[in-house]
Amino acid sequence: MADARKTALQALLKVELSGAYSNLALNAAVKRSGLDRRDTALVSALFYGVLERKLTLDYILNGYVKMPLQKVEPAVRCILRMGTFQLVFMDKIPDSAAVNESVRLARKLGLHAACGLVNAVLRNIARTPEKYVLPDPQKDKYKYLSIKYACPQKIIHLWVDAYGQETAVALLQSLYGRPPLTARVNTGLTNKAALIQALKQEGIHAQDAPFLQNGVVLTDTGAIEHGKAYKQGLFYIQDGASQILCEMLAPKEGQTVIDVCAAPGGKSMNFALLMQDKGKVFAYDLYDHKCRLVAQMAKRLHLSSVHVSVRDAASNSCKSAAAADLVLCDVPCSGLGLLRRKPEIRYKSDLGLSTLPQLQYAILCNSAAFVKPGGTLIYSTCTLNPAENGEISRRFLKTNYKTFAPLELVLPRGVKRGINEENNELTLFPHINGTDGFFISAFKRM
Repeated sequence: MADARKTALQALLKVELSGAYSNLALNAAVKRSGLDRRDTALVSALFYGVLERKLTLDYILNGYVKMPLQKVEPAVRCILRMGTFQLVFMDKIPDSAAVNESVRLARKLGLHAACGLVNAVLRNIARTPEKYVLPDPQKDKYKYLSIKYACPQKIIHLWVDAYGQETAVALLQSLYGRPPLTARVNTGLTNKAALIQALKQEGIHAQDAPFLQNGVVLTDTGAIEHGKAYKQGLFYIQDGASQILCEMLAPKEGQTVIDVCAAPGGKSMNFALLMQDKGKVFAYDLYDHKCRLVAQMAKRLHLSSVHVSVRDAASNSCKSAAAADLVLCDVPCSGLGLLRRKPEIRYKSDLGLSTLPQLQYAILCNSAAFVKPGGTLIYSTCTLNPAENGEISRRFLKTNYKTFAPLELVLPRGVKRGINEENNELTLFPHINGTDGFFISAFKRM
């Protein structure tokens, strides 16, 4: 299985050296490799396992490698992480295979001088009964949690301060393993039962998604975009959190919707489907290439009510009449609700925590001008950070209390709140509802 390990290494290096998005790096590496489904599963397990546990793996390796890890050649460093991950966290791979295949991989890549280091370090880890000792939680609670859950201390401090230690630890525990892949049924072309059957014929297991009127959970997907059902536009991928937002605040047939930060387009499509393609959805984004992707999705789904154009939501020079029944501001954010789906986010040196709130507030205020009297304004993020969520929502209401009022959210059956918050706000937590971390607030124009 050395080819599987080589493929995982290539994807890891793409993330480490080029800052590539994990899903894109993995998909590209797997596509080039031509590996079968079984080997691809190993690639995915190694790739995401190392990304998720990188901080813990480096802590372990620092106890066995004499030089600072950052001085080790990147490819060798990644091979050591992969080998350590197999030894410590993958019970089904024999220690001998983890060590020998790591050495073979280094040799295959021409890293002959590093073979001795890889062999010695991994054999020492393999023969040590207690692979590593966590920091003492009594001496440094945050360092202990950081090493145990492979999450930087700044994020842990933020979550403990915002939600309390119990919720913060539950969040940290939810970060491992691949999250469910949720799809939105194209109800203009099919229904849940028919889609589930169509996917079954392609070898994809699909089942009804909790809470969601039009959602299914997919497993054993493989290269899903090459399947017949996908190409026919019978569904698209959309996390449950985004589907909950759309279903709670669904527009009616014939209404006008503006999605000011639309890419990749899932919410725009959902709104169009909820109106049975009998309204108008204006999908805006800052970048032309992203707008093209949104337009391509609308075409694949056979939706004619979605109109895509390039606009800067943060600029107040973007004037439009107050004619929309519903305006969605799904703003750029730190992405802390996506750590289990995009584990590389946690290691970013700058999450934008000090600069993003002002941008988010500007987008919300500018977009409010599009809402007609009696219309709905929605603010949402895919992060778990009160400074980007509830604080923005309440700041907006404090400033715009003469024109906007809080709109109470009626939660779908089964959806649970994880914290006490205003009734026009909802924070979705991965460990409670199984969705990505997400925030929604809603306002009614008077």
